[in-house]
Amino acid sequence: MTFSIVAWDPSTHMTGVAVATKHLAVGALVPHARAGVGAIATQAQTNPLLGILGLKLLENHRHLQVNELLDTLLSKEKEKEDRQLHIVDRYGNTAAWTGYNCIDWAGHRTYQNFSVAGNMLVSEAPLTAMAEAFNSATHLPFCERLVQALEAGDTTGGDKRGRQSAALYVVHEDDYPHLDLRVDHHPDPIATLRLLYDEAQKDYYRSFRQAMPSRRGLPMSLSQMAL
Repeated sequence: MTFSIVAWDPSTHMTGVAVATKHLAVGALVPHARAGVGAIATQAQTNPLLGILGLKLLENHRHLQVNELLDTLLSKEKEKEDRQLHIVDRYGNTAAWTGYNCIDWAGHRTYQNFSVAGNMLVSEAPLTAMAEAFNSATHLPFCERLVQALEAGDTTGGDKRGRQSAALYVVHEDDYPHLDLRVDHHPDPIATLRLLYDEAQKDYYRSFRQAMPSRRGLPMSLSQMAL
């Protein structure tokens, strides 16, 4: 009942998730990302613990491969055939899982630096369109590419039940998100997400965001204490 993209940007080291569904408040449980670690989307019969625990494992075990992480998470998941999960790490490596019980059309496509996945879709077309949109926009800012990928998936049919919520969650260098935009309940959530994203590009918000404190500005003693 969801389509999403997880991605990492080798130029800026941003990582994030863009997602949409015919369900309430998709941004609350599906997207997970941590700066310098990676991003995970957990969907179908959503288990947010897969995202939370997966990022902890990636952070604490720096040499853990994403395929190994996926196997570890699924080995503890009793209902793995009902789950859909995809991952990108801080090196751009990707891995994905679509359980047998995920409702058609369901599947995933993994690439270097990003992955797309969906279930209960009209067809495979939304994933193909998302991948093409993201790949063809390398000249654009990372967050814009994520939004365009989501728009492409929606234009080609998206969730076959309709539309309700969408979200964009991106992290960069801090523990708090670079962007966390959500449309929790709306008849046209992706168009509304676009409006929010465009608003976030205006000077008043950019200057506000750039003035926020960062770990980079902390004295070393405080930064180490926070760790």
